[in-house]
Amino acid sequence: MDSLFFIASKLAWGLLQPGSWLVGASALALLGLILNRRRLALIAGSLGLALTLGFAALPVGDRLIHSLESRWPLPVDPASVTGIIVLGGAEETVFVPPGAQIRLNEGAERFTEGLRLALRYPEAKLVFTGGYASLTSRHGNQGEPVALRFYRDLGIDPARLVLETASRNTAENARLTLDLVQPAPGETWLLVTSAFHMQRALLSFEAAGWTGLIPWPVDYRADPSRLVIWDFPRNLRLTSVALREYIGLIAYSVFTP
Repeated sequence: MDSLFFIASKLAWGLLQPGSWLVGASALALLGLILNRRRLALIAGSLGLALTLGFAALPVGDRLIHSLESRWPLPVDPASVTGIIVLGGAEETVFVPPGAQIRLNEGAERFTEGLRLALRYPEAKLVFTGGYASLTSRHGNQGEPVALRFYRDLGIDPARLVLETASRNTAENARLTLDLVQPAPGETWLLVTSAFHMQRALLSFEAAGWTGLIPWPVDYRADPSRLVIWDFPRNLRLTSVALREYIGLIAYSVFTP
C-alpha cells in the first residue's frame, strides 16, 4: 500500500504541477490549429499566455509560500536537547559525479542548521531521515549516505549519528525514524525541515505516534514584500513548491499514508 501511494503521488504531481498547465495549454492550442478549431486554439492560447504573464509578473509563489512559512516563527534554543531530527531533501541524490564533493540544493539549511545544533548540543543524537524518492532515474543513493559524509567530514562523531535512508516520503520519514529511535517519554527532540514543509512533517510524525516534537523551521524562501516582479523561473518554482505542499497536506489527511 505504501508503494502504491508513493507511485500514485509521483504520477499525480507530474500532472498537477504548474509547469504542466503551460504544456497542456500549448498542446490544446496546437491541437485546435491542427483540427481547424480556432475557438479552441484561441482559448487555449489565451490561457497559456495569461498563465505565463501571471507567473512572470505576479508574486503568486511568494504569497503561497509565505502562507505556509508564516505559521512557524524562528525558535529559541532550548536549555537541553536529547536529539535532532534532520529531514532529507537538501541533498542531490539523482546524479552525483564521482569525487569527494557533496552536492546540496536550495534546501541546504536543513543540513547546516542540523550541524549548528549538533555543535550547540554536543550530547544530543543527530538523526538524519531520507532515502531515494525518484521514479525516473537509475542512480539513487550510491556508496556512503550524503548525510554521513557531510557531518563526519565537518567534525561530528559518527557515533552520534543515526541514519535512516529507506524512506521515500514524509510519512515514511516519520514511521521509520520512530521505529529506529524509540524515543522515551520526557525527552526533547527537535524536528528540522524547511518552514514550508513543517506542517506536513509534524502531522506525519504525530500520525506515526511521535508527539511533543519541537518544530525547528529553516529554509525560508518567501519575500512577502513583493508586489510586482518579473521573474518567471523563480515564481514558477515557488508556486510549484507551495502547491505541492498544499496537495500533500490534503492527500495525507485523506489517505493517511
